[in-house]
Amino acid sequence: MDSSASLFNKLKGADPFFLLAGPNVIESEDHILRMAGYIKTITTKLGLPLVFKSSFDKANRTSSKSFRGPGMAEGLKILEKVKVAYDIPIVTDVHETIQCEAVGRVADVIQIPAFLCRQTDLLVEAAKTGRIINIKKGQFCAPSVMINSAEKIRLAGNLNVMVCERGTMFGYNDLIVDPRNLEWMREANCPVVADITHSLQQPAGRKLDGGGVASGGFRELIPCIARTAVAVGVDGIFMEVHDNPLNAPVDGPTQWIATAPFGGTSGRANCNS
Repeated sequence: MDSSASLFNKLKGADPFFLLAGPNVIESEDHILRMAGYIKTITTKLGLPLVFKSSFDKANRTSSKSFRGPGMAEGLKILEKVKVAYDIPIVTDVHETIQCEAVGRVADVIQIPAFLCRQTDLLVEAAKTGRIINIKKGQFCAPSVMINSAEKIRLAGNLNVMVCERGTMFGYNDLIVDPRNLEWMREANCPVVADITHSLQQPAGRKLDGGGVASGGFRELIPCIARTAVAVGVDGIFMEVHDNPLNAPVDGPTQWIATAPFGGTSGRANCNS
């Protein structure tokens, strides 16, 4: 699609970087529209190209009892309203091949989750939409794996691909950020994105009252990891933001805080940051 190539070139040429940002999951239409407005205000003031992110279905939640989102049909309707209301492109993820065509009619960027970064059929089907494809590097993968994943997109006829670092497993319940990966992933010959917030997760590392586990994380380290990625020279920053992360139904411990008006308190989105 000409529009995808145009957006891809705009993102590649962003200075100092482009931003993929939004709440982890769609909680309601009102919340998503409000968050999109907050984030666009910041990025417009800073002159950063924005692609708004949120998921319609979190299919890989730790527990089957956890909130997953509104589902594809309702979620895509809400994301389309964001596009129209704020004139911003959208990124959302797919988990199955049958989702790609419908998602491609709304999303400008289709994201491949880290756990699925080597799934050939999913990569090819996503590529066929002609949309930009953002492939998250699996927490279990070496950066060299992304060379093959990106090539699968190109061999399917789509040159609009980028790869995303989101941390590497360090034991069972922790991730580390290896800045070398941000350089080594350049070998995929495409833009490199740093997922700042997921990189700071502690997968299934938080025990819940009454039994069970959930993911924890280190929100306070988000500025540190973001500055590291920018210093290395990534093309894009991915981060999930929320106006009340302590009560967010998904990944609260690693979502950055964005509220209006934009203040300067710790953990809060700040136009001067």
